[in-house]
Amino acid sequence: MKYEKLCKQIIDLVGGKENIDAVVHCMTRLRFTLKDQELANSNKEAIKDIPEVIDVVSNKVSFQIIIGTEVSQIHPELLTLLGMKETEEVKVKKNVFKAILDLLSESISPILPAMMAVGLMAGVLAIFVATGLLKDTSPTYIIFNSIKDGLFYFLPIFMAVSASKRLGAPLYLGILLAGTLLTTSINGVENLSLFGLSLPTITYSNTFIPILLGLWFMGKVNQVVSKFMPKSLDYFFSPVILIGITLPVTLFLFGPIGTWISDGLTIGVEFLTGTFGSWIVVALYAACQPFLIMLGAGNFVIPLVLSAFTSQGYEEIFVVAWTISDLAVSGAMLGYFLRAKDQKQKQLFGSVAFSAFMGITEPAIYGAFLKYRRPFFAVMIGGGLGGLFAGLMHVKAYAMTNLFGIVSFIGNNDQNNFYFMIIALVIGFIVSLVAGYLLWLPKTEVQSEKVIAEVESKSTLNKVTIAAPISGEIKPLEEIKDDAFSSGALGKGLGILPKEKVVKSPIKGKVASLFPTNHAIGIVSEDGVEVLLHIGIDTVDLKGEHFRALVEQGAEVALGDPLIEVDFDQVIAAGYDPTVIMIVTNTQDYLEVLPNLTNDQPEGNELITVIM
Repeated sequence: MKYEKLCKQIIDLVGGKENIDAVVHCMTRLRFTLKDQELANSNKEAIKDIPEVIDVVSNKVSFQIIIGTEVSQIHPELLTLLGMKETEEVKVKKNVFKAILDLLSESISPILPAMMAVGLMAGVLAIFVATGLLKDTSPTYIIFNSIKDGLFYFLPIFMAVSASKRLGAPLYLGILLAGTLLTTSINGVENLSLFGLSLPTITYSNTFIPILLGLWFMGKVNQVVSKFMPKSLDYFFSPVILIGITLPVTLFLFGPIGTWISDGLTIGVEFLTGTFGSWIVVALYAACQPFLIMLGAGNFVIPLVLSAFTSQGYEEIFVVAWTISDLAVSGAMLGYFLRAKDQKQKQLFGSVAFSAFMGITEPAIYGAFLKYRRPFFAVMIGGGLGGLFAGLMHVKAYAMTNLFGIVSFIGNNDQNNFYFMIIALVIGFIVSLVAGYLLWLPKTEVQSEKVIAEVESKSTLNKVTIAAPISGEIKPLEEIKDDAFSSGALGKGLGILPKEKVVKSPIKGKVASLFPTNHAIGIVSEDGVEVLLHIGIDTVDLKGEHFRALVEQGAEVALGDPLIEVDFDQVIAAGYDPTVIMIVTNTQDYLEVLPNLTNDQPEGNELITVIM
């Protein structure tokens, strides 16, 4: 097993096999349903430290470990170690709205390749017609164009295949229900009645909501029937009972409800475009999509998109916007790649830029955007301008696609629509690239090396260097989850996510203060530099538990002398952030205090330079 070590690490850190109810995956992340999520939350930082892990997102619904596109290879091995099957369902109480969005997203995902194939085929046919290689009345054109009709007309059957298991309905009975609704005896038939009662005229093709409601109801009926039906009779009678109950209820109840919801979604789209103008909505969504992905709310537009496709044959807001936004993310990261000098940074920015270009933006958002923040503004500028142009030109998407389905924007031989989309993509990409290049990293990171180099070249200036008190991952002060430190109000400095247990003296000097809880210690150097080491965030609440002082207040210490021993595993287990914060409390007394944020393993290195 190629990923056995990684899988075992993850299992241990989320609380062990016994804490895992289920685990599924999307394109970039593992989604865990846990009995006690706090066990995993306490190890979030340890999970993030795993080289293959990009980030961790925890919410009330699931615990998510973001890995990247290799997750599809990791997931089967993880299930093998857990002794679980691929089809195991997640049993968890969810927010109803969130559960509906998750269902739609998970049901649409398997159909996306077919939708992209339809879009690409439509684009290729449009090119052939435009170049005179085919006529739109030729049998060849008609046959290949039928692929689109095949997908959208039989959309209920596609949804039945992808959603039946998730809703607890037997697969082939779900398909049977969808196929029955599409027969010429029911689909769009007027004056239809059942049991002497009139049925509303409903067109079930090109829609997906009635079948989803029907499958949900079938799943509930299946649960009840399975409890009372003897095993010896189950094979023969359960299918008849399920379809015999579900079909009438779907015709009388879910058909009309689904139609109302579909109409409501259509009205919602028309309201957005008619009230605010489609150009505003496209621009805003293209600018803000990375924020929505970060918040886990990127799927809320799926019902609107599907409703638009099924009702009018195209969609002119969200598919256009997310395609532009994905390329804008790639452009922003390419701008960072061109600006970076550090090879490790170049590798990061280059890889996530390529991933975003391929339509997968999570690695960039969680691996770079959250850390540096300024790329968000680059995408807001570039994506917003690209979306604005597309909205003003009323660009339409004729298929649910991404950059690689760009030819689908030709649609019904609408070449101008295609050209406008290309221009919008170029605007989004180029402007984001330039914005990313110009915005670059926060000044503290960029200026540190420059000022230090200037100091070293001028003998008239003196400097004091402060070493690392502990090995670990460096964090800019702005990222510390404590306003008193992150604001710089207490002085300049940085944070270190520790990888060992002993905090050592970063300078030669005297222990000026040692808090009774041993979670913080102050040292004054021979030059008068006051250094505060604060171990963890809010760890004062632990009242000294897991902290052991190795020196006394007033003691003289040399560089590297042990100061405090900390059981960081227990600190994390207690739910506290273990970050060791080091600041110069009398920053205002010096010309400059410059954190060195380029070292990933800072032990023994010059971590802060104080310009006297």
